[in-house]
Amino acid sequence: MSLIGVSGTALGADPASEPTGKQAAEAYRQIGGFLQPPPRRQQQQQQQQQQQQQLQPVNSSYVVLGFNDLGMHCMNQDFSQLCILPPYNSLHAQVIRRGREPRVVSSGVTVRYRIPSNTTSVTKTNFWQFAPQLFGVNLLPDVGLAGNGLEGVMTPTGDNDWAAIGIPVTPIDDNGFLNPYPLAKIQVESQGVAVATTRAVVPVSWEISCNLCHAPGATNAMVDADILQRHDQKHGTQLLGSGSVLCASCHADPALGTVGVPGVSSLSHAMHGSHADRVQPLADMGYVNACYACHPGFKTNCQRDVHFAKGIYCTQCHGDMAAVANPARTPWIDEPTCGSCHAARQHEFDFEEPGKLFKESRGHGNVHCAACHGSPHAVGPALTVEDNIQAIEHQGYAGVISKCTVCHTSMPNETFEHKRDD
Repeated sequence: MSLIGVSGTALGADPASEPTGKQAAEAYRQIGGFLQPPPRRQQQQQQQQQQQQQLQPVNSSYVVLGFNDLGMHCMNQDFSQLCILPPYNSLHAQVIRRGREPRVVSSGVTVRYRIPSNTTSVTKTNFWQFAPQLFGVNLLPDVGLAGNGLEGVMTPTGDNDWAAIGIPVTPIDDNGFLNPYPLAKIQVESQGVAVATTRAVVPVSWEISCNLCHAPGATNAMVDADILQRHDQKHGTQLLGSGSVLCASCHADPALGTVGVPGVSSLSHAMHGSHADRVQPLADMGYVNACYACHPGFKTNCQRDVHFAKGIYCTQCHGDMAAVANPARTPWIDEPTCGSCHAARQHEFDFEEPGKLFKESRGHGNVHCAACHGSPHAVGPALTVEDNIQAIEHQGYAGVISKCTVCHTSMPNETFEHKRDD
C-alpha cells in the first residue's frame, strides 16, 4: 500500500511494477475521486475534442504556450462568514517567434485571453457582496482583486512571459455545470492581426470538504459557523457573528501576501498543525487520503499528472500533514523540486533554476518549464482531457511538448540535452 492507501509505488521503485494510468484511475475511483468528467460534462468534452483542430496557430511565424502557476487554484464557494481564499486565478503565456533559432517575444504584440465557457462569475458566488468587508475594496462585477476580469489583455511580466493575475473564475460554467478545468483561449495579435492561438486550463475548485467533520450534511453557512464556533472555544476569539472573517488577516498567508498578526502562526502552519492528529475519522469513513479533506481531490483532480499515473501521490513529495505544519517551513516557498528526485536519475540534466521553483523556472532557450511540461500537478501527459489539449494542438500528441518543430522551423542539428544554455 502507498502512503495514501491505494496501490502504488514510491520513488525509486521498479518501473515495471508501477501501475498504468488505467490502474491509477481505477485506484483513484476507489478513494472517491473521478478521472473523467461527470456525465453532465461529457457533451461539453466531446465538443471540445471536435474543436481541437480548429484552433491551430493561424500563422506559422509565431507560437504561444499557455500555463497556470498552480495545479489547482482554490476558493470558497460562500463568503458570508469566512474566506480562506478568494477567486484569484493566474494565467501565463509565452510567445515565441519561430525560426531556425526561435526567439522569445516580450514586446511588440498584444496577448489577449478569454474564457469562453465562463463569461461571468458574479452570479455564481457571493464574493462581490462581501469583498468590501473582507478586503476593503468595492469591486465592479466580474472584476477580481488584481483588477483583471474574465477576459482582457495580458501584460509582460519582465520574466519572458505574459500574465493575467487574479482572474476571478469559478468552477461553475455559464450553463450551470461543474467544470474545475475551464479552458482559456489565448490569442496573440501583431498589428491587429491574430498570429497565434492556444488553449490552456485555468483550474479552479471550491471543493474544500470541511463538512466531512464540521457539521456533516449541513449547508455551507452552518459548516462555516461550526468552524468559527470551534475556533472561538479553543482560542478565546469572538469570530462567530462578527461578520465575514478573512482567515489570512490574523494568520499570515504568502498566497495572499498577508503578514498576519505577530505571534500568530501562519495559515498553513495553523491548519495543518491543528488537523494533523485529527484525521482518524476520515479513515473511519473510508477516506484514505487526508490531504483531500481540505485540498480538492475526492471529486476534483488536483493532482492529475504523469506522477499520479505512475503511482506517486501527495505525501510522497510534500510529506505528511505534520511535516507541512513544521514552523520552520515557509508556506508556498519551501516546496518540493523536480531536481530533488530526478537529479539522482538524470544527473546530466538541468532542473529548476537555483533558488526557484518549477513554476518560476526557465530552461531551454529561456522557455518556462511549465510552458512545455505543463502546470504543476498537471504535468503531461495528464489524466484529464483538458490539460492535454494544448500539447495535442501544437504537436499532435499529449505529454511534454517535445517536438522541436513546434518552435524551430527546421530540425536542429544538435542533440537536446535538457540544459538551460542549449
